Amino acid sequence: MQHFLVQNKFLAGVLLGIVFGIISRLLMLRTDYRQYPTYPHGRIIHISLGVIAAALGAVAVPALFNKDYTAITFLTLAAQQFRDVRKMERDTLTKIDSMELVGRGSTYIEGIAMVFEGRNYLVIMTALLTSLFSILVNIWIGILAGALSLLIVEKLKSGKAVSHIAAVQAAKVKVDGPDLFVEDIYIMNVGLKSNQEIIAERGMGYILTPYNSNGKVTLSNLGQRQAILYDMATILGVYRDDGEPALIPMAKLDMKDGRLAVFILPQELNSDKGKEVILRVPILESAVRMPTEAAVNKKEAGEHG
Repeated sequence: MQHFLVQNKFLAGVLLGIVFGIISRLLMLRTDYRQYPTYPHGRIIHISLGVIAAALGAVAVPALFNKDYTAITFLTLAAQQFRDVRKMERDTLTKIDSMELVGRGSTYIEGIAMVFEGRNYLVIMTALLTSLFSILVNIWIGILAGALSLLIVEKLKSGKAVSHIAAVQAAKVKVDGPDLFVEDIYIMNVGLKSNQEIIAERGMGYILTPYNSNGKVTLSNLGQRQAILYDMATILGVYRDDGEPALIPMAKLDMKDGRLAVFILPQELNSDKGKEVILRVPILESAVRMPTEAAVNKKEAGEHG
């Protein structure tokens, strides 16, 4: 066996790279509460793309060892194909979003599309490193490199959540005549008496208090607010139907101190679960702003955000 591996180190390196590349894609592929990618066909598409990405990364190493520099061209073409994957995901999710009672919003959609493109590059990295060390040193070092790559993939597959930038507290929903408040933050005007009664009975509210100016600016982003509302509506359900604008979930800022008030009419009236949902909402890359990184604000940067 050892003799075979030595004699066929290129073949062994490529196969090992493909295996670890596919494993890394499977680790990053999960159909969760958002039901995306869909099961089974959406997952089949992304697994197939993962196999292609793994093969490209693994085959590039022996090609370069044999001074076949056109392999770089194939990697460039692969990058173009994965950018097309990003466009495909964006277009698909945008069409689906118009059918949602509470939509994801364009920022959330762009974030998901970016993730699916980036994960294919992580697959290429895993396959390439595994194949490189298998051929350059030996098969066992290649397995070790592959295992370390999987740890990096596991680390990079998820980012920060709202819990990193803000504290969340349940708040009282108040209907004062036609005016709707969450604590002291005005949400909207509700004209119909029937809607006021529904809100008084089923309304849930939360106050998000950012830890510093980074969190304050990030929470003020409309896309980040929509992501919070979408996750809550998906997990807790939403008590509304199409054509009922007064019952739509909303998130409004307190202009004085940057707190964010979240209002929702859920199907499941569970305040603790709602708080946990908000804390776990992902921070969208496109929504992140870091004013404390500016030279004039360096002294204000805290440990959060």
